[in-house]
Amino acid sequence: MGPQPAPRPEDAPAGAPSAAATPSLAVAGLSLRFGGLKVLTGVSFDVAPGSITAVIGPNGAGKTSLFNCISGFYRPQEGTIAFEGEAIGRLHPPARARRGLARTFQNIALFRGMTVLDNIKLGRHVHMRTNLLDALVYWGRARREEIEIRAEIEERVIDFLDLNHIRHQPVASLAYGLRKRVELARALAMRPRLLMLDEPVAGMNREETEDMARFILDVKEEWGTTILMVEHDMGLVMDISDHVVVLNFGQVIARGRPAEVTRNEEVIRAYLGAGDVGALRARIEGREAA
Repeated sequence: MGPQPAPRPEDAPAGAPSAAATPSLAVAGLSLRFGGLKVLTGVSFDVAPGSITAVIGPNGAGKTSLFNCISGFYRPQEGTIAFEGEAIGRLHPPARARRGLARTFQNIALFRGMTVLDNIKLGRHVHMRTNLLDALVYWGRARREEIEIRAEIEERVIDFLDLNHIRHQPVASLAYGLRKRVELARALAMRPRLLMLDEPVAGMNREETEDMARFILDVKEEWGTTILMVEHDMGLVMDISDHVVVLNFGQVIARGRPAEVTRNEEVIRAYLGAGDVGALRARIEGREAA
């Protein structure tokens, strides 16, 4: 792996949060309906600062709809969302991004004809200080900001995710696993304090999954970033998550540490399946023993 990212002055130091710490994210009583269809009903949970929280559940449980509510793409009819103690329910997605929320998407949302570097640079646009006129002239302030952004991205993001060798290649030419990594890089370019990952290893082979797991852990441990993750790969969830929230039919049926969730009979019936629980518990015991 390349050089480690330098600490950011605007970020709080990494470290284990105290029990009294304000949650990085607090979701309370969230309900979402489309006409007569109830998608989310009374969803409540907290995400501790500096932790990895996984949201799991069957297809159609409401996981991506929950992400869309938190990031501002959907407006729930009931409930509140607070980020670092500030209510953000009325803010539009760009305003939430400027406050430190960044996300990836279940279906890769990159510009295929653009290079890796240009795709990643787009993640910084919410923090740019130059206006349209500056950009059209491309002189003075606009040029200086462009140089600063490129240097920061190459030194802190591209090196961090081992993307140096492909940074000038068009995204369309990349293998699927690398495209997923580029999408993660674009989210990191936004300087997130809360990083939301929607199925980060979906469709990956074992080697790609292990690489992505390593990068996610590095983002948490070396950048001090809080992570909220939707994922179906239960091996990954049990290996790296600090806390798990389980949705079923738009409702929270369990939440707790991975070991607690695997002992919940309702979760086993609704999602995990009795045949998989033994292997998952063995992975958790191996992680705790390491």
